[in-house]
This record gives sequence, C-alpha cells and structure tokens, in this order.
Amino acid sequence: MELRIDKAGRVVLPKPVRERLGLREGSALEMSETSNGVLLRRIDQEPSMIQKRGLWVHTGKIPPGFDVVQAVQDDREERIRKLAGL
Repeated sequence: MELRIDKAGRVVLPKPVRERLGLREGSALEMSETSNGVLLRRIDQEPSMIQKRGLWVHTGKIPPGFDVVQAVQDDREERIRKLAGL
C-alpha cells in the first residue's frame, strides 16, 4: 500500500487499517526510526502500574521520573502502618 505525505508532513492511514487496529481520533502512536524506515505502534492507554491482590504490578513502560524503589518503600510503609493500627 502506497501512502503520500502532505505539505504539513502528515500521512493519512486508510480507514480499513485504522478500523482493524482500533485506531480513532486521539489514539496515541509510538514512532520508531529503523534502518528500513519508520515503524508506528499503537500505545495502549493502560496505566503502567496496577494493584493485583495488594501488590503493585508493572504493566508497561515506566513513566518518566517514576521512582520504583520509592514506590515499593511507600507501599511497604503504608502496609506496616495498617498492621500497626496507626
């Protein structure tokens, strides 16, 4: 499939492709430059950290500036406070 770039540098993805990939207005894409060209990937809009059975689980990329060690320490201190009844 051949696509064209307009004067503003935009490329329009054909509607059948957008529908198959679940892309709509406002969908986030990640762009990577490769030796063969450009690769676009859909970014799923899920939080990078979720709680499962009381434990924090990382589900994707760590947000910029997020301190994993501090998050674990904060969670541990919260659980200790709850156990101590504080």
